Amino acid sequence: MALTSNDNYFEDFETGDEFEHARGKTIGEFENHWVTHTTMNTAEGHFNRHRMEDDDMAGIGGSRVVVGYLVFSTVVGLTAEDTSENALGDVAYDNIRLTAPTRHGDTLYARSTVIEKREAEDRGDAGIVRFRIVGTNQDDEKVCELEREVLLKKRSHWMETD
Repeated sequence: MALTSNDNYFEDFETGDEFEHARGKTIGEFENHWVTHTTMNTAEGHFNRHRMEDDDMAGIGGSRVVVGYLVFSTVVGLTAEDTSENALGDVAYDNIRLTAPTRHGDTLYARSTVIEKREAEDRGDAGIVRFRIVGTNQDDEKVCELEREVLLKKRSHWMETD
């Protein structure tokens, strides 16, 4: 399916829709170090180059890896323009899996599939769309997958009140 436009409301999504998101994002060393340290992550595999290269302490190839929550939050961010421009909020993140290491200099990409669509129980102006998101690197290797539920505005309500 083609990318959605800026008016991606609840009504615009159907179960089974697939999106190949246009943008990619290269993860730099500074970003990984900043997120690792500001979140108090003490796993040396994210910031100790000497130990990782000399000891391969984690058994993952002898170089530092990007902290997982930076990986999946970046992948989710790559989907935002197409899936949540009209979001009122996130409902849930589920089944988050990091499937391969991401390293400094890797470029991340994202694909989304609509796996469920339902009315919001407590409000008539929005509905909930559940996406399965897959993040890949520049070699098309899957690095993460997750499910995200988003509360999206309904065009029928919001366009009438603007």
